[in-house]
Amino acid sequence: MKTNNSFFEALEMLGSENSVETELLIEKVKSAMLKAARKAYPHSEERIKVDIDPLTKKFAMYIEQEIIDDYPIDENEVNIDVARTIDPNAYVGGKILKEIDISRLGRMAALSAKQSIKGDLREINREQMLNRFESKEHECITGKISQIDPGRGTVTIEYEGTELYLFKNEQIPGETLEVGKPIKVYITSIIGKNKKPIVKISRTHKDLVKRLFEQEVPEIYDGTVEIKAISREAGSRTKIAVWSKNPDIDPVGACIGTKHTRVKAVVKELHDEKIDVILWSDTPEDFISKALAPAEVLKTIVTSDTEKNCTVIVPNNKLSLAIGNKGQNAKLAAKLTGYKIDIKPQFDIETNQEAPELSPDFVPVKTEKVQEEVKSPESTVEEAVTEMVSETESPAEE
Repeated sequence: MKTNNSFFEALEMLGSENSVETELLIEKVKSAMLKAARKAYPHSEERIKVDIDPLTKKFAMYIEQEIIDDYPIDENEVNIDVARTIDPNAYVGGKILKEIDISRLGRMAALSAKQSIKGDLREINREQMLNRFESKEHECITGKISQIDPGRGTVTIEYEGTELYLFKNEQIPGETLEVGKPIKVYITSIIGKNKKPIVKISRTHKDLVKRLFEQEVPEIYDGTVEIKAISREAGSRTKIAVWSKNPDIDPVGACIGTKHTRVKAVVKELHDEKIDVILWSDTPEDFISKALAPAEVLKTIVTSDTEKNCTVIVPNNKLSLAIGNKGQNAKLAAKLTGYKIDIKPQFDIETNQEAPELSPDFVPVKTEKVQEEVKSPESTVEEAVTEMVSETESPAEE
């Protein structure tokens, strides 16, 4: 049995690089070496033993030989005289361990062992990845920026010994990231769970905002305040609708916090992204009006419940605010409420006439799609025949 310091140094390094305990790695190496040795000694499969001891730094392989007083027919047997040179107490019928020269296993056996160990490591890494991240799917985690690719813009984030990759399209536009700084990301999904798991992360996903508010607002975390809907244009603006079943709780105030401390913490984390906290309502007209904040809304008329269309009247001086830059405010309100919003000014720009929707006599007409009755060919024929009969019978009646 030989001492092999370099082997154990490599083993420790391999375990460290792959975050695998040395004991578990030793078991995998034993298994791989057994497979390789059994290929090299096909007649000794059950007689081969592997001994790896990290404490004494010893690594050896043996064949268990049966001691006989005749000439051995294969490597599973050994003559008593040879056996006593190894163990003076050897006896016929007993057994002795003969050490195998590992270097003689051959190149193919070594490659086979190497591939087996690699396969085991991949499986261990897969299981570790899933154990570490499966419970964190759709959650927010805090990692540390370890590298930034200046060409592609991909950011490498280290989290509990695992490298995650934040791609350019998942980063907040205009945000400057620095190596060594902590960063919060949202785990959108884990793909390839049965093969090689890949953890997908994002800073642009709307649910990142939800998780950040849960961290900052205890009432959301404990369920007192509920987030009903979120619409977001990352790096620019987010609208979040909140509600509470407790009438004594102000859900909007809870999210904003004293002196805006809670909402400011979320805004800071999102690179100064503007956030509108809105009170959710189960009345569409009321909810749509609030969703267009910060613009003032004079009246909201739902023109189709099934198609979810509505018309909103705003003061002329608030029209641009309601629509927003490049239509952003209206788009976010539409996403938040699920309604297509047609925004109109209080007074017609050309005629200066007030919008008819503001008249006390105005009666909204809802344009719902009416499903036309589809007649079967048989009924059409019957009706045609009936009409023909009635036409031929009418002159006789006269």
